[in-house]
Amino acid sequence: MDTPLKIHVIMSTTRRGRYSDKPAAWIMSVLKGKAGIIDAELIDLREWALPFFDEPNSPNSNKGVYENPLGRKWADKVAEADAYIIIAAEYNHGYPAVLKNALDWVSGREWGNKPVAFVGYGSAMGARSIEQLRQVIVELGMVSVRNAVHIPSDIFRATYALEAPGDPALFAAINPHADRMIEQLVSFASVLKPTRAQK
Repeated sequence: MDTPLKIHVIMSTTRRGRYSDKPAAWIMSVLKGKAGIIDAELIDLREWALPFFDEPNSPNSNKGVYENPLGRKWADKVAEADAYIIIAAEYNHGYPAVLKNALDWVSGREWGNKPVAFVGYGSAMGARSIEQLRQVIVELGMVSVRNAVHIPSDIFRATYALEAPGDPALFAAINPHADRMIEQLVSFASVLKPTRAQK
């Protein structure tokens, strides 16, 4: 691999008092420990105030033309990555609406032929949120890696009340899970990247 793989870590919630800052900071610290292999960037949907998708044409049929300049900018940002890790909150047995909207704004031209992995938290350790997301990302042409990280309740409780993202060491017990997930993500991304260059 000549250049590091670009991995976007996408935070799935924008609410005040959200928890996702903590696992996002932790997984970013793990990724930064793999410099030379991975170039990681944190994508905070708070910084992408996309309206509910309202373009006259769907992303699959608009040929990359967006009336909304922010929609075009978001599509360009998505296209930069070779792979994604979604910090998947679980709200009411599913994933947050702001994440679904961000996914829906962009077509398989930008998301397609790229792997995605998940770090889940909340009810059932985010398992139901991740299960639903796996169904959606297939339609966008992405590949879901098998391994995911589900933040256990003891770590969730120990880190929830922290005002700052906190010490990554508080997540140390699940570092092996993260390493396996990232190893699989890098493997898939390395295989799929050349297929996009051929298009």
